Amino acid sequence: MSQTAPTDPASTPAGLRHRAEAHASAFPALLAQAEHLAATVLLGDHGRKRAGMGDEFWQYRPTGHGDGLRDVDWRRSARSDATFVRQKEWQAAQSVMLWVDDAMSMSFSGGKDRPTKGHRARVIAMALCVLLNKGGERFGLANRGTPPRRGEGQLGRIAGHLMNAQGEADYGTPNARVLPAGSRAVFISDFLGDPKEVEMALTSATDRGVRGALVQVLDPDEEAFPFDGRTVFESMSGAIKFETLKANSLRDAYLDRLKQRKARLQDLARKTGWRYMCHHTNDPAAKSLMWLYQSLERGAA
Repeated sequence: MSQTAPTDPASTPAGLRHRAEAHASAFPALLAQAEHLAATVLLGDHGRKRAGMGDEFWQYRPTGHGDGLRDVDWRRSARSDATFVRQKEWQAAQSVMLWVDDAMSMSFSGGKDRPTKGHRARVIAMALCVLLNKGGERFGLANRGTPPRRGEGQLGRIAGHLMNAQGEADYGTPNARVLPAGSRAVFISDFLGDPKEVEMALTSATDRGVRGALVQVLDPDEEAFPFDGRTVFESMSGAIKFETLKANSLRDAYLDRLKQRKARLQDLARKTGWRYMCHHTNDPAAKSLMWLYQSLERGAA
């Protein structure tokens, strides 16, 4: 006798509608949080030049791949051993692409009084998009290959993608393949997965002239390791599980591994011309947003 498998409630029309309504209700909340956070950052004079109507001179830059002899400013180059190009304002506009880790590990929070790492990452990313949009910049989302654009419509598209994104892997890997050559990029993650994947992504991006910033988002419990006695450690997906009777005996080794991981990320950022910062979910998001926006604005990221 055959039995009919029970229908998954989530796959029914009513279930799909419920999920859609849940995402829809969270969508304006994310955008509202991002707008509020962005409002705490004083824009002031926009330090980074952007596309304009004229050919106003901005700065000299060293010649690079693709520059012809007619592009060289020989008068400026004569004062140095290197050759330089007069970079005009319209040439300085660059796109900013964001990769926001949506893996299962980002769903972790060590306390009910603080957000998950994923929520904080989405809010910071969305607030950065709001600031970039106010500055007339183009921005996109590498997770979905969303091409860089500007405008309220683009804000809506990215907010929708961020709210609907949920990876199935324990740890995320940056998507560097969709980054436009010469663009800026921001990777926001806990970076607790295989560090070789991050190194490959940054190397690939740097080879195509992409510079940017790494924002490592961690929960305070991941920094302090406040565990003692019998403890069961389990990954957010449940694929990895480890039980110990003396959790405190693992503390020193764990903290040393975390310290090494952060140092490795810092060294990688330094070698590739990127910037790195660590953000904790119990700290104000505005401080990290200010650092991130100013990093991109100065062109130092």
